[in-house]
Amino acid sequence: MALRDTRHAAAIGSPGRTRARTTGRGGSAMQDRSERTRRKLVHAGAEMFHRNGYANATLGEIAAFAGVTKGALYFHFASKDELAEAVQRRGCELLHESVRELRASGLSPLQTLINTTHWLALNLREEPAIPASFRITKECAGLPGLATDFHRIWLAEVCGLLRQARDAGELRAEGRWESIESLVAAASCGIESLAGTGMPYAELQRRVTGVWSLLLPCLVPEGAEKNFRVGMPGTDPAPRLVGEAPGEPTARRTRPVFSGSTA
Repeated sequence: MALRDTRHAAAIGSPGRTRARTTGRGGSAMQDRSERTRRKLVHAGAEMFHRNGYANATLGEIAAFAGVTKGALYFHFASKDELAEAVQRRGCELLHESVRELRASGLSPLQTLINTTHWLALNLREEPAIPASFRITKECAGLPGLATDFHRIWLAEVCGLLRQARDAGELRAEGRWESIESLVAAASCGIESLAGTGMPYAELQRRVTGVWSLLLPCLVPEGAEKNFRVGMPGTDPAPRLVGEAPGEPTARRTRPVFSGSTA
C-alpha cells in the first residue's frame, strides 16, 4: 500500500485531530496523555518497521509494543501509511535538529558534516526512527504518494554542508566539485549500508573514522586536515572553531559533543 501524502498531519507532538478532541474541562491533561500515546505509537512503529520491514509490520503488533489498544492507535493514525509517514517525519526532525545544534555550537561546516556522519552511525543503533526511515524509503520506493524520501533528505543535509564548507574556503580550490560531492555522498550513504549488515557499533564507528582519515587529505588544502576531528566527538582533540586561526591552542576548550555549545 502506498504511503499517502499526510500534509494535514502536524509534526510529531502536535496532532491536530487529537487536539480538537481534547478541549474543554480537563482538556490540557487529556491532550498531554494523548500526545504521550502518540509518541509511544511512533516509537513502537519505528521499532517494528526497523525490525520487520514495512510490509511485515502489523498495526496489532505495533499497538501491543506500545502498550495501547488498536482503538487508541486508530484514534491517532487511520492506517499504517499514516504511521509510517509519522515515523519518517520523526527521523527528519532528529536529523535536522542535530545539524542545527552542531552549527549553532560554532563548528565549521566540514566539521559539522564529519560529526553528523558519526551521529548517524550512533543513531542507526540508538534511535529506531532513523533506521526505520531508511528502510521505509527503500521498501516503498516508486510507490505513488510517498511523501518522504529519507535517503534524499539525508543526502540533502550532507551535500548542503559540503557546499557550505566549499563556500567557507575549507575545501581545496582546485578540486573538481562534482567528483568531490559524489565521493562524499557515496561514503555517507555507505554508513547505513554497513549498519544494515549487523556490524557492531564499535566497528562501524571505526570505519567512519577511517573513511574521513582517507577523505580529508583529498578534500582540504595540504596540512589543513590536522584542524579537524575525524573520530567520534570526545575521542580525540577538539577541532578548530569557525574563525579560529589554524594551529591555535585548543586546550582551553572542552571537547564538544554532537550538539550543544563548545566551551
